[in-house]
Amino acid sequence: MTEELTITSERVDDTPFLMAHAKRMGIPGLLDECFPCHGNWEGLSLGWVAAGWLCHILSEGDHRMNHVQQWAEKRLETLSSCMGRPVRALDFSDDCLSLVLRALSDDERWETFEQELNGHLLRVYPLKPERVRIDTTTCSGYWSVTPDGLFQFGFSKDHRPDLAQAKVVLSALDPLGMPMATDVVSGNRADDPLYIPAIQRIRASVETRGLLYIGDAKMSAAETRAFVEAGNDFYLCPLTRVQVPEQELDRYLEPVWEGEQSLVSVHRENAAGERKLIAKGYEREASMAVDVQGETIQWTERQLVIRSLRQARAAETRLRKKLEAAQSALEALNERGRGKKRYRSLAELRQAAEELVKEYGVEGLLHLGFYVTFHRRQVRHYGDRPTRTVVEKEPRLVVLVNEIAVGKELRRKGWRVYVTNAPRTEFSLSEAVLAYRDQYIVERGCGRLKGRPLSLRPMYLERDDHATGLIRLLTIGLRVLTLLEFSVRKRLAEEGAELAGVYAGNPKRSTARPSAELLLEAFKNINLVVIQEPHRRLRHLTPLTQPQKRILNLSGFSPETYTSLGTQSTQPP
Repeated sequence: MTEELTITSERVDDTPFLMAHAKRMGIPGLLDECFPCHGNWEGLSLGWVAAGWLCHILSEGDHRMNHVQQWAEKRLETLSSCMGRPVRALDFSDDCLSLVLRALSDDERWETFEQELNGHLLRVYPLKPERVRIDTTTCSGYWSVTPDGLFQFGFSKDHRPDLAQAKVVLSALDPLGMPMATDVVSGNRADDPLYIPAIQRIRASVETRGLLYIGDAKMSAAETRAFVEAGNDFYLCPLTRVQVPEQELDRYLEPVWEGEQSLVSVHRENAAGERKLIAKGYEREASMAVDVQGETIQWTERQLVIRSLRQARAAETRLRKKLEAAQSALEALNERGRGKKRYRSLAELRQAAEELVKEYGVEGLLHLGFYVTFHRRQVRHYGDRPTRTVVEKEPRLVVLVNEIAVGKELRRKGWRVYVTNAPRTEFSLSEAVLAYRDQYIVERGCGRLKGRPLSLRPMYLERDDHATGLIRLLTIGLRVLTLLEFSVRKRLAEEGAELAGVYAGNPKRSTARPSAELLLEAFKNINLVVIQEPHRRLRHLTPLTQPQKRILNLSGFSPETYTSLGTQSTQPP
C-alpha cells in the first residue's frame, strides 16, 4: 500500500527571535490585560494577534493589513510553535487587525498599558531611568481634512506643508532611545503645550523624581520649565531667539569679546580615544518666578552660554558664500552688452544695488562706491548734420567687503543659550553640552518610526482611530528594536568583544555596536520543512549558523528558540 506524504515548507527567518523578545517584554499578556476582548472574540487573543502583526511589520517592513493574513498562512507551523497555541490564517484577517487598532486607540487604556509595560521593562532588563528625551515628529499623507479630525494642516517636519498630517510626541529613555510615553495629536497642534502631558505620563510610569528631561527649544516655555522644577525634576533645553533676542545675546557676549569672561572648553572623545574640542562657553545665573495654576514657582536657573565650533565654522562658510554671490551680482551691474540693462544715472544704479544687497541679506557687510566715467565719442556727419563730439556719462559701482562688519557678524555665529536647573555639582557645563549633543537618540527613534522597518510613512489608513492605533502599535515595535539592540550591545561591551559575520559580502567585518536591523537581517533564509506521514510528522529546520547562535546567546536566548521547531512529533494513526 502506497503511503501519501504531505510536504510543506515555511520561511522561518527572524519570527522566533522576534516572538521570543515580545514574550520577554510581556507584550501579549499586558495587551490582553489592558485591552480585554469582546465575548464574541474567537481564535487568538488580541495580545497575540498584535504580537504576530508586529513580527510581520518588523520582518517585512510593511504595516499594511491586507498583507498579514497571507504572510501568516505561509507560517502557521512556526507561529503556532512560537506562540504555544494553534494559529489560523483568519486570526490575522483585516477585520481582526482593525479591531486591534480600534482597541489601541482608546486613550485611557493605552495610558494604563504604557505604565504597566514601562514598569515591566524596567524590572526585567533592568533599566535605571536617569534621562528622558522628548521630541515631536509629523506623519503626512493625502488625507481628507475635517474640522475635528486627527489629520490637519500645520508646520510640517516632513517639509510637505501641502499635505495633512498627524503629530507624534515621543519620550525616549536615554541612552536606549526606548519610548516611555507616546502621544498622537492633531497635526495643527503647537509643540509647546505637548511637553507637560508627556512628562506627567512619564512620572506616572516611573514613580521617581530627579529625572533629567532633555528637549529642543519648544520645551523651553517658562511654564514647562516651572512644571519640571515644581516636580523636583531637572530640565535641559535651548532658549529660542524670541526669549534671547540678538541685543540680549550681545549683552551676554560683551564680556567675552572684551576678554573679561573666561571660557570653559568642552571636548568629546571619538571612537579612537582622541579628544576633540567641540565647544566653548560659560554660565551665568538667573532668578525665575513663574505662575503655574495659581501658584508662583521660584528657583535659580543656570544659563549656559555656549558656542558650537562646528556651527560657527558652518555659519562662516555660508556667510562667505553669500557675500561672494552678492559681490558677483553687484559687479555684474557694471557689465555692458546685449540683454544687459544700462543705467543712465547714479540714483538708478544705487537703487538697483541696494535691492540686490537686501535680496542677498548682506546689509551693512559690503562697501558700495559709486562714481561716473565720461567717454568722448565722435559722431559722423549725416545729411545736413555736421560731425560732432558727444560726451557720455556712465555710472559705475565698486564693491568691497566690509571686513570689520563681517568680523562682528561672525563673532555672534555659533552662540546659543541653554538653560537647566540641575545643580552644578552633579551636572557640569561640559556634561550639559555633551548631554544635549546626544539628542540624536530620540531623533533616531522618530526616523525609525517613519522609515524601515516600522514604515509609518506612507500610511495606508484613513480612519482617525485606525491611524492612532497603528502609530501606537508601531511604537511598541520601536521598543522591541531598541531593547534588542541594547541587550546585544551591552553584552558585547561587558565581554569587550565584537560581532562578526553579520555584514553581507564581508564575513570578517565586525562591530561592537550592531543595529537591530542588522541583527534581524542575519536570520534571513531560515526554513522549516514539515513532512506529514500517515502515522507521524517529521520536521527539518535549516541549521543555524555561528553568527546566528552568537546573536541568540548575546540576546539571552538559547538555540532552542529555533531548534525546538525541528523536533519530531508523533501522531496517532
